[in-house]
Amino acid sequence: MIKIKAPGRVCLFGDHQDYLGLPIIACAINRHIGLEAHLNNSELLKIRFIDINQTRSITIPYNFNNYNPEDTFIAVLKVLERYGCKPNLGYDISITGNIPINAGLSSSSALILIWISFLVKAFGLKVECNQELLAKIAYEAEVLERNGPGGKMDQFSIALGNIIYLETDEKAAYKTFNRELPGLIIGESGIPKDTLGLLADRRRLALESIVFLKNLNHGFDVKNITENTIEHYLDQLPNTLKPYFNAAVRNHLITQKALSEFEEESLDIPILGKLMNQHHSILKNDLKITVPKIDKMIDAALLGGSYGAKIVGSGGGGCIIALAPENKEQKIIKQLKLAGAVNAYKAEVSEGILL
Repeated sequence: MIKIKAPGRVCLFGDHQDYLGLPIIACAINRHIGLEAHLNNSELLKIRFIDINQTRSITIPYNFNNYNPEDTFIAVLKVLERYGCKPNLGYDISITGNIPINAGLSSSSALILIWISFLVKAFGLKVECNQELLAKIAYEAEVLERNGPGGKMDQFSIALGNIIYLETDEKAAYKTFNRELPGLIIGESGIPKDTLGLLADRRRLALESIVFLKNLNHGFDVKNITENTIEHYLDQLPNTLKPYFNAAVRNHLITQKALSEFEEESLDIPILGKLMNQHHSILKNDLKITVPKIDKMIDAALLGGSYGAKIVGSGGGGCIIALAPENKEQKIIKQLKLAGAVNAYKAEVSEGILL
């Protein structure tokens, strides 16, 4: 028998940054998707998705003649083949979990990571595997194989666990913080997020603004812009691109300030909450990824006494997070539900995938 579980994740700072190669700060949370597998006497990987009452079977060895990278389960098989993983035994596989689907908590990446982890445990690789390699394989399957608009945040934050600062460029350097985040609350709007539509559109516009400025300024690097030079570059842009460049640069600066806080010996939660509010303001007013129900939930969290609150992920729906004082957590949860949240609860930082 093989048993694996993968956590969900929330983006604390850096939403809509990873597709630009800019850093993010995220944390794995104690909501999980789990997999249990038993050998069978067939040439089939028989998968049962318990929570949605669906099944599928994959014949092994898999024939890639009609390979469609949009089928991420098969894309994983294709990527793993390059790493020397070749399934040759049948398994009965059950998958279940409590990460809400299409809510911005990365249930899809958690699902793909337990699938990868199962295949690696069952059939091995030609190289030594660790959490970082699991994240890279998941990124290849979810983004590169599909030529998708996403970045590396989901795969690395789930595989590595804890709180992570991740440089999302090609090197993918990271730093993890094995610490608690007191007062973290999640509020689910119940409105499905619009990952592909919003991500692709905002990515295109942000990249257009960066390319525009590179053509005008020799040696331009968005990572080197400071508070004092933002306006200089904004003045060079057409009005249609200004909000997306402003969002990229200001959110990058906010993420760097948040990193400094996480590197301190003790966390200053009120300061993190203030930075979170600044981040959300940009996501709402420049990138325009919120919807009225999300706005109402954010207002409720702040009126209830939260230090800060923000939308999570790509936007158009999904979840919010809030940082609450210790004595106001239940009040804020109640206020979120009164504001229309279909669910609201405390969350804790979780470990990643255990190999």
